[in-house]
Amino acid sequence: MNSRAGWGELRHGWSLLVACAVGVGLSAIALPFYAIGPLTRPIEADLGWSRADIQLAILFSSGLGALTAPVTGWMIDRFGPRLVALPSILGVSLGLLIAASATSLTVFYAGFAISAVLGAGTNPVLWSRVVSGAFNKARGAALGLALAGTALVALLLPSFIVALSDLYGWRDALRGVALLPIILALPLVFAWLRPDRLRAADRAAATSLVGVTVSQALHEYRFWVLSGSILLGYLAISGTLANLVPALVDRGIEAQAAAAFAGAVGLTMIPGRVVVGFVVDRVWAPAVAMIVLLLPAIACLVLRDAGNPALILVCCAILGLAAGAELDLLAFLTARYFGLAHYAKIYALAYAGLATGSATAPFLFAFLHDRTGTYDASFTLAAAFFAIAALLMPLLGGYPDFEEH
Repeated sequence: MNSRAGWGELRHGWSLLVACAVGVGLSAIALPFYAIGPLTRPIEADLGWSRADIQLAILFSSGLGALTAPVTGWMIDRFGPRLVALPSILGVSLGLLIAASATSLTVFYAGFAISAVLGAGTNPVLWSRVVSGAFNKARGAALGLALAGTALVALLLPSFIVALSDLYGWRDALRGVALLPIILALPLVFAWLRPDRLRAADRAAATSLVGVTVSQALHEYRFWVLSGSILLGYLAISGTLANLVPALVDRGIEAQAAAAFAGAVGLTMIPGRVVVGFVVDRVWAPAVAMIVLLLPAIACLVLRDAGNPALILVCCAILGLAAGAELDLLAFLTARYFGLAHYAKIYALAYAGLATGSATAPFLFAFLHDRTGTYDASFTLAAAFFAIAALLMPLLGGYPDFEEH
């Protein structure tokens, strides 16, 4: 990467990055996912639903996000990112407000499903397409900075929810979460999601619309290797993080302290996003990905039996690094191996694997807890998923030569 040109791109596109960071952090994929963990025990205590039943809501959220991703990719190419993002932000809030009023699992699930469907245009497919098309020399760094919005939500949301739940109950806590996209994301996206306003020179350099077609990508082994690795990685990440707060509370840790440990995940997600983004602009990305995925495999095995707060904190920090890097790596690797010509559609298909993992793992891990009484089997399974995902990454091979370097 040409450092001067890269810093110039970042400097001139800072407002676009802020809009994308807030948008992806308060998206239909991130907001429900990071809310469900700290809400699980209060809902269980109030309504008597099992943890597996509560966590199943993420299947309706992220699962529908997986199904809608290809349609979202088409809509972005057809109508442009801004016209897709703005109404979708309102859709996220509407669905969560419905879930907050639920007295039955049917209505609870329906709220998460509505948030996913009407809010589909807020998911990373859109924000990564905007950033990948607007930045070239600093693409990895720009993706890391933009996608760091999910890290900020992971850092701040658990404590926010626990505080509101303690004061007003889980329903008002979820209503407070539902208002965040309207209060924060809507005005910033309206004002700053304007990639056409970047300097003409930056835009011309960034938008190199070369690459393979969707059909060609689906016939490439690299697409399936990348999608498989991302699916396994997100099965591990999503299952572990969504159940982290209740797992720690089960060990006798106070809810607010457990939320603080979960916040440590969000804290290290930020360097996981940003640092990895800067590194992959300079170093072969699959090697970086392999290291990033092997570390949390070890952390999960340690976390399974850890009782020392310092050790738990270190393991949570490592999980945060992996969670921070995975989404950034998917966006970066899709651009590098398949190009930008059909990026939104190809990324949307790969992202469907990520969303599938995010959707199914929380329920799977909670189900294992309900059957065994502990989360030991869940942490062991997560370690295996991380390890396999890591070993798949080097199979991607060298970068194709159709993209500018």
